[in-house]
Amino acid sequence: MISDRLIDLVQCPECQSQLTQSEHQFACDRCDRAYPIVDSRFVDLRPEVAFEEQTKYLDESLHADGRHERVSPPLLTAGVRHRMLRRLLPFTPFDRVVDLGCGSGRALYWNRDTRAALTGIDVSPYFSEEASKDIDLIVGDLRRLPVIDGAFTKAISLDVVEHLSRDGVRAMLIEAHRVLDNGGKFFVYSHVRKNSHIAIGLRLINRAARALETFGLIDLRQERLRKSDHRNALVDHADFRQVVSEAGFRVARIRYYTPLVGGLAENIFMRIVERWMARRRSKASPSSLSDEEALRAARHDAKSSINQTGWIYRGLQVVTWVMMLDMTLFGRLQSGPFFAVLAKQTEADIIQQDGPA
Repeated sequence: MISDRLIDLVQCPECQSQLTQSEHQFACDRCDRAYPIVDSRFVDLRPEVAFEEQTKYLDESLHADGRHERVSPPLLTAGVRHRMLRRLLPFTPFDRVVDLGCGSGRALYWNRDTRAALTGIDVSPYFSEEASKDIDLIVGDLRRLPVIDGAFTKAISLDVVEHLSRDGVRAMLIEAHRVLDNGGKFFVYSHVRKNSHIAIGLRLINRAARALETFGLIDLRQERLRKSDHRNALVDHADFRQVVSEAGFRVARIRYYTPLVGGLAENIFMRIVERWMARRRSKASPSSLSDEEALRAARHDAKSSINQTGWIYRGLQVVTWVMMLDMTLFGRLQSGPFFAVLAKQTEADIIQQDGPA
């Protein structure tokens, strides 16, 4: 959606000037650029000249399964992330929150009950129907955010950092620092390349999943396509802290995530169920469906059947609760994936780092 407050937050990504709003566009009076409002759902504020480094998430093939179109309840791995966000950085009605790399906008949609002012920014326009109605959405580049300084009190970014080069990560963090108000916090979920020793269990789970795929029991093609965009620029957590510090942040809180229980539940069990549903959907259709069409239809059927009173929903809630055991058992054991809360550094933080004069 495009709310009345959005015009006060945005700026021209080319010259950083104030924009004016009309029915169909935002316009810059200084450089004369016009930015279209698309179907009253979002405004496209990408810079005129795109960065050389671009994500594959702009490719339509990555969204062929249609998972972005509708928002399901926060369950399974998405449920773990949602619960960790609520635990580590809860929102209040007084917060102004931005999701950097918001994807479909589902993370913000799940938090609309907090009554915080919510804004989502993503480089691709594949937003869900629900988020498009309830959340201010912007198509923009995270390395040149079309937003004024200090616009937000809190920011979040889920599954974004691993898609950027080292320079891209630094640029994104610097921009996040700029658009956060004094005392602002930034919740990040991502991973570094160095894992803990118990991650061997996850590698065995992934190996088992690939073996099941050879027998046609699961389909991992879409996941491979999505992960083909990973750059994984950060080596370890020391490297992460270094890049964070260079951008003006400090790590205020961090928990690690080694999804052993989650890997079994989602990468094996749920994939088998998904494949079974796709085959059943293909057989039930009066016309022949391709594998991609059957999988898309199966996802649509599954989302339609999940509601907050049905037995499927309650069952998936139980599975999500079991998956949270990974946080309880291994949350303090340093590993590759992590949830971190970054705080803008104060002058006292910088003086402490530099030591006495």
